[in-house]
Amino acid sequence: MILGHPIGEIAFLALWIAGAGILVGVLAGLFGIGGGAVIVPVLYEVFRVLGVSEDVRMQACIGTSLAIIVPTTIRSYIAHKKKGAVIPHVVRVWALPAVLGVATGSVIAHYAPATLFKIVFVVFATLIALRMLLGTEHWSLGSELPGRPLLSFYGFLTGLISSLVGVSGGSVSNAILTFYGRSMQQAVATSAGVGVPITIAGTIGYMLAGWPYMSQMPPLSIGFVSLIGFIFMAPVSSYTASYGVQLAHWLPRRKLEIAFAAFLFLVSLRFVISLIA
Repeated sequence: MILGHPIGEIAFLALWIAGAGILVGVLAGLFGIGGGAVIVPVLYEVFRVLGVSEDVRMQACIGTSLAIIVPTTIRSYIAHKKKGAVIPHVVRVWALPAVLGVATGSVIAHYAPATLFKIVFVVFATLIALRMLLGTEHWSLGSELPGRPLLSFYGFLTGLISSLVGVSGGSVSNAILTFYGRSMQQAVATSAGVGVPITIAGTIGYMLAGWPYMSQMPPLSIGFVSLIGFIFMAPVSSYTASYGVQLAHWLPRRKLEIAFAAFLFLVSLRFVISLIA
C-alpha cells in the first residue's frame, strides 16, 4: 500500500487524479486534443508520486488513458456522424484490422518492459510535434484513398500504435487521411469512428494483460486500468476543457501548434531522461 492504509491510499489517489484531470482538461481544450498525448504524461507523474512500480507504471498510464478516452470518442463519433462528415467505407475497412492491432499491442503490454512503451511514446510525440512545427498538412500520398489491402494495413497500424501509446488513434488516422486528400473535417470525424472500437478493445485488452500484475497497481484497478483514474479524471477533464477552449480563442492557430509541439518535446525529453537516468 502506498500510504499503508487502503482508505487513505484511495483518497490520496483520487485527490491526485482529480487535480491532474484539471490540467488534462485545460490542455486538451487549449490544444484541441483529448487523448493520450496529454493524459499519459500527466498520469505518469501522478503514479510516480503515488509510488506505483516503474515496471508497470507506463502500462498503467496507457491502459487508464484508453479507458478515459472511451466516452469522449463515442460522443465525438455520434456528433460527427449526425453532421455527415464520417467516411463509412474507411470505418468499415479499418475497424477489424484496428482491433487486431490493439490486440497485438495488448499482448506486447503483457510481456514487454516499460522501456519499450516509453520509446514508442517518445517517437510518436516527436513525430507529431515535428508535423505541427513544419506544417506538413500539405504533404500528399495521392488524391484517392488506396485499395483495401493497404487501407487495412493502415487500420492495423493505427490500432497498434494506439494500443502502445494510449490514444484513440486520431493523430495517426488524421495524418493518413489528410495525406490522401481528405478534408480535416472528414479525417477527424472518421478517426472518431475508428477510435470507438480502438479505445474499447484497448481498455479490455489492457485489463486482461495487466491481470497478473494487480499487486503492483494502484487500489481499485482492473489489470492495467485504474478505475479511480477513469472515474475521477474523465468528468473533471471534460468540465475544465471549456476553459482551455476559451484560452485557445485568444491565441492564433499557428501559436497553438507551436505551443503544443513544445509541450510534446518537453514530454519526450522527460521520458528520455527517465530512460537514461
